[in-house]
Amino acid sequence: MLNLQLGIRYSVGKHASILRELKPSDFDPKEKFWTRFPAEGSKLTPPHQSSEFRWKDYCPVVFRHLRQLFQVDPADYMLAICGNDALRELSSPGKSGSIFYLTQDDRFMIKTVKKSEVKVLLRMLPSYYQHVNRYENSLVTKFYGVHCVKPIGGQKTRFIVMGNLFCSEYRIHRRFDLKGSSHGRSTDKPESEIDETTTLKDMDLNFVFRLQRNRFQELMKQIDRDCEFLEAERIMDYSLLVGLHFRDDNRGDKMGLSPFLLRTGKEDSYQNEKFMRGCRFLEAELQDMDRILAGQKPLIRLGANMPARAERMARRSDFDQYTRGGVGHFSYSGEVYEVVLYFGIIDILQDYDISKKLEHAYKSLQVDPTSISAVDPKHYSKRFRDFIGRIFIEDR
Repeated sequence: MLNLQLGIRYSVGKHASILRELKPSDFDPKEKFWTRFPAEGSKLTPPHQSSEFRWKDYCPVVFRHLRQLFQVDPADYMLAICGNDALRELSSPGKSGSIFYLTQDDRFMIKTVKKSEVKVLLRMLPSYYQHVNRYENSLVTKFYGVHCVKPIGGQKTRFIVMGNLFCSEYRIHRRFDLKGSSHGRSTDKPESEIDETTTLKDMDLNFVFRLQRNRFQELMKQIDRDCEFLEAERIMDYSLLVGLHFRDDNRGDKMGLSPFLLRTGKEDSYQNEKFMRGCRFLEAELQDMDRILAGQKPLIRLGANMPARAERMARRSDFDQYTRGGVGHFSYSGEVYEVVLYFGIIDILQDYDISKKLEHAYKSLQVDPTSISAVDPKHYSKRFRDFIGRIFIEDR
């Protein structure tokens, strides 16, 4: 963690003053720079308490432009990752064995990745840059940097810095990782052990989300664009990560969730907090109008702080009653909750290589081949889009 902080401080500081247009050579995967960090320091690096290590920066000029595009101030970025507050290590929610770190302000997430994932990201970097530059509401992961640390005589550790989807004033009560497949797509925890930190999956999903007409249409358009981009890059196995905040406190009581706390963690009275939250949400809506009138970006945008209504369903199979963008014949549960939604497309560094082809062949001998996640990019994209079109519907 210390090596990572030293390296990022050096990289961001070094490239902050380089203001120039991007050149095609900046995207070259060979565009990487090694720097030695001896413990006693050097002309370029400060003395430190870790043992000597080498630091590698991949396509640094491209990532500086991406950070600028995503409106990340270099000083804020450096302070969040390299400030006095330590990074928080999270237990890995996936099977990858990656280590995740979160900055204290919750804005940035750092994930250790395999060499193959770095290769995929660098290969698709020109198209990725073009895509996020063209569509500011793109839901694909925001990448801020790719680096590598190698202690003398030790193993290389590669990692990426990306945006945290759940950076929010609101507490995330439920989180879902959704792929649109069914085989092995449920949590192995009993109901009594599921809490706010549990990442639930497709077969655990028991809600459909009703969005205002313009937000629903915007979402469907952007999902199509993002999936077309991923399909063209031969990417599959990505997920839609969805976070729900229930605006009704009684809902929290029913689910055994603790009362909402402000991000400071200071416990005010429950009723006072309930009132404050209502005020905050109204304030956010009004602030949004003010920001738009002032020509600024709204706080509520596609995938962040989005008001919606979540309707409870019995189980995943009920979604098959829906047709994309509309409703088929089925009985309503009548349980509807006001929610705030956060979502985005994650895990976009898995290309359809030989190992996935083998996994598909092996699994499809055992189960229905359409139910597994390792399918080719075209099939994956279509199934993913169809599924999104069933769980999000227009609120009529």
